[in-house]
Amino acid sequence: MAEEDRFIRYLTDFGLSRQEALVYRELLSGGKQSGYEIAKAAGISRSNAYTSLAALVEKGAAYLVEESAKRYIPVRLEEFCGNRLRRMEEEMAWLSANLPSETESEDGYITVEGEENIRNKMLNLLERAEERVYLSGSTSCLEEVRPQLEALLSAGKKVVLVTDGGKGSFKLPGAVIYVSGPKEKQIGLITDSKYVLSGEYGQGSMNTCLYSGQRNFVTVFKNALANEIELIKIRKGEKAKDE
Repeated sequence: MAEEDRFIRYLTDFGLSRQEALVYRELLSGGKQSGYEIAKAAGISRSNAYTSLAALVEKGAAYLVEESAKRYIPVRLEEFCGNRLRRMEEEMAWLSANLPSETESEDGYITVEGEENIRNKMLNLLERAEERVYLSGSTSCLEEVRPQLEALLSAGKKVVLVTDGGKGSFKLPGAVIYVSGPKEKQIGLITDSKYVLSGEYGQGSMNTCLYSGQRNFVTVFKNALANEIELIKIRKGEKAKDE
């Protein structure tokens, strides 16, 4: 994804439409401007420019400056994003405090599709882990969640990793690491012997995983991973014996 496209996409995560994000970016790069100047710079109609500028003012991303002609200046990016995050945190706290009841069913099998959705599910599972984590995946996958794994280890929780690559290809002090054959896009995650996320994840893959807290499924997956680890131990021992 081009940096320009990523910049626009990330701004939309903060509540702006794509056109508003485009106009905001032009304001950030060009400073104080009129609607006419913004329309010309962004390559949009003047009516669309003024509509987007009005929305930016309402959403706290721009200020209107009353001069001989109306001009607009951007709110600093850090300030705008910080304000949105603070508001979201306050609203999340209110929602949590006012939720009538919350029941989480872990008995079914849930299909998680899309690279971002799978990554978010993986991060949430790691952040919620209370005692131990078993994660099987490529070195690139493990690098993506390194901060979460380091946080778990810092909190005294057990982390066991099964990954591919040569010896020492992925290092994480405090974690138990087993080196297997190629993992490609396959991932498997077990947290606290309660929840499993398993499937295909990564750029260019189908990006489909199965998530479940169903006891039988968790048990089967745990046994499969334990068997893989035992095979790795045996092969390592055989190799050491041959050497």
